[in-house]
Amino acid sequence: MSVFNLISLAGGVALFLYGMTIMGNGLEKLSGGRMEKTLEKLTGNIFTSVALGVVVTALVQSSSATTVIVVGLVNAGILQLRQAVGVIMGANIGTTVTAQIIRLSDIQSEGFFLQFCKPTTLAPLAAVIGIVLYMFSKRSKRREVGQLLVGFGILFSGLFAMEAAVQPLQTNPIFPVILAKLSNPLLGVLAGAAVTALIQSSSASIGILQAISSTGVLPFSTAFPIIMGQNIGTCITPILSSIGATKNAKRSAMIHLYFNIIGTLVFLTTFYTAKHFLGAPAFWGEAVTRTTIANFHTFFNVVTTLLLIPFNRLIVKLAIRTIRDERDDEESVISLLDERFFKSPSIALQQSEHVLGKLAEYASTNYSASVRLLEKYDSRLAENIREVENAIDKMEDKLEAYLLKLSALPIGDQDSKNVSTMLHLINEFERIGDYAINVVEMAEEMDSNNIRFSPVAANEISIITRAVEEIVQSSLKAYESKSAAVASKIEPLEETIDAIVETLKDMHVERLKNGQCVVHSGIVFLEILTNLERIADHCSSIGIYILNNTTASLNNYDRHEYLQKAHEATDADYVENFNHYMDKYFSKIGVPVASKEVTAEKGAPTQNPHQN
Repeated sequence: MSVFNLISLAGGVALFLYGMTIMGNGLEKLSGGRMEKTLEKLTGNIFTSVALGVVVTALVQSSSATTVIVVGLVNAGILQLRQAVGVIMGANIGTTVTAQIIRLSDIQSEGFFLQFCKPTTLAPLAAVIGIVLYMFSKRSKRREVGQLLVGFGILFSGLFAMEAAVQPLQTNPIFPVILAKLSNPLLGVLAGAAVTALIQSSSASIGILQAISSTGVLPFSTAFPIIMGQNIGTCITPILSSIGATKNAKRSAMIHLYFNIIGTLVFLTTFYTAKHFLGAPAFWGEAVTRTTIANFHTFFNVVTTLLLIPFNRLIVKLAIRTIRDERDDEESVISLLDERFFKSPSIALQQSEHVLGKLAEYASTNYSASVRLLEKYDSRLAENIREVENAIDKMEDKLEAYLLKLSALPIGDQDSKNVSTMLHLINEFERIGDYAINVVEMAEEMDSNNIRFSPVAANEISIITRAVEEIVQSSLKAYESKSAAVASKIEPLEETIDAIVETLKDMHVERLKNGQCVVHSGIVFLEILTNLERIADHCSSIGIYILNNTTASLNNYDRHEYLQKAHEATDADYVENFNHYMDKYFSKIGVPVASKEVTAEKGAPTQNPHQN
């Protein structure tokens, strides 16, 4: 086989892959997005999911393409992991359609109809009709049909080029020796997987194998393990597409891989065990044809699917164990909310406090992670923040429902008050998580639009994020310790943050007026400040609820009365904390510090005349 044959073979593979791509794109356009919507709606049970996977993959001619769509839907939260399993299983059956079409080349009849159905006749005819529709039709649907038909013609042109390129192998004395080596099941599987992973299409690699079979020197003993390896190699595309996606999207790709690995192991073990004890079957050394390869490829995928359908939940669990959460699984936390504890309401309340503590910790973690994205955007960190936010939302729903049921039980006044406080705190911590997601979106906008803050603005953001970091941590600590002393420091810090935000907004507006800052980055800057201020507001509410629940003197205060008294600075500790935070944070933005003082004569606070 000369270098020119190798070039022809490579060109044939390129045409084959390009034809498949054009066909897939044409079908996707014809569907108008209906394939994705159908996948969303018709995955209620494993059997409809499998059937759907077969149909969609038969249309797009690629199990990899179907699995990539599934990975995308799982990543977007549209499909659940358990719904994806059946579609992936069905995709492996649907991908055998290409090989079944190629086998039509083995038709030997001289009848007109059968000759017409042979790819050597049908492919060029489809290409001619397709190019006419594509070039001369003004209707988009007809052009899309034309694109599909052209793709079909190009695909088979590539196949014909591959067959012509490998014909010299028929008389090459080295080729049978290589094939004999590949009859070793391990080497055969590795070879099939490697070639398929390289070209990222099992349909194309099966097509290459069918082209080689046209030489008449490819025995079944070699084709058998190669075909199974090709099913494993096709998993590389979904795995690559899942990089940077959510953990469930990665798990979808792993399900595809495990399905093919398990099927291969079952077939290899069963067949070679039977061969060892019963001897090789009669067809073992015979040359395979396009038909033999197509039929075995279909048989392997259908049988593997039937075998593994009953174990679909176990495959999901295997994928989850492989791609583990870096944090505690929220389900294990939610499992603490067992209604059997209602027989002892104090224990149920204690369990609820543990779950709320974890929710608060997640919200605090998400805030810290979100502001890091403002300095340097990281898509994986953003993904993890969203996963944690999903966990917070689940915990919020479960915990609220649990506490409402608990509140309906005959419980004491203090327990009833604790339940009421916790219901308020759930909402406050959850809202902190929501605003952290808003900060993530701001960071993504900065990254996608290449927005960079000036050194002055970046320093201002650094100051305000550190202040908000402290108030978030204080809120978490106040809840965990139930400490009035810690909670009492939250409001003075919140008032400091309000002063910083107001001042920074005024300063930034001046920069916008003077042309020192572009409008887009200015809007993003102000949006970030607004979200940080909202987070501080919710921390303020957390502090008040904890004070109200732990300090008897506040029991008769509503939150507005407390805030009014605090801001009037009638408490020396409050004034001391406020001045401390103003010096710690406000002074760093280069504006004279506003302070509150207590007069020696009356013990009453007076406002510093320089306060803004």
